[in-house]
Amino acid sequence: MDTLEKRNVLASRIVVAVLVLCSLAAPAFGDVLDYCIYNPGQLKPVDSGSKMKVGDPAPDFILPDLAGGRVALSEYRGKKNVVLSFVPAAWTPVCSQQWPGYNIAQDIFDQTDAVLIGISVDNVPTLYAWTQQMGKLWFPVLSDFWPHGEVAAKYGVLRSDGVSERALFVIDKKGVIRHIDVHDINIMPRLEDLAKELAKLEK
Repeated sequence: MDTLEKRNVLASRIVVAVLVLCSLAAPAFGDVLDYCIYNPGQLKPVDSGSKMKVGDPAPDFILPDLAGGRVALSEYRGKKNVVLSFVPAAWTPVCSQQWPGYNIAQDIFDQTDAVLIGISVDNVPTLYAWTQQMGKLWFPVLSDFWPHGEVAAKYGVLRSDGVSERALFVIDKKGVIRHIDVHDINIMPRLEDLAKELAKLEK
């Protein structure tokens, strides 16, 4: 398959994923769980000072996952491209759509030999209960609860109220940051934009 064909396949998969995302738009978990979602209202779009820039080595970390293990970023060095997805808080509207969207778009990550790592400052029990409502996730979800927000702070995306920004970091197999998107916390990042950044890693 040549490069053009690969891009066409990727584009078609993005379209399918976006259509499915639209079908999931609201509520994210269905009517039964809609009452569980807390709406914080409109927030300051960005409330942190970024410490990282494209080309910097990605700071390593070790955080607990939801299966009782611990995951280190360095485990993927030389093996996988990595997308770090920081989300502000469990049981909130935009976050409750963002990760389920990535869950149905696994092909886009697989095609670029990338793995997604979800990170939130919520504690493990909260994240476990929340993500159980999303079905079986193919990517690890890590708790940056204690020391509170230490990894978010290391990446410069810890807000003054103790939650993280809605941020994406694309890291290549050498452990170098290739893309940063500290997004408006009120808006879900477009999957198409992330797919384009992942496609650049193949060059």
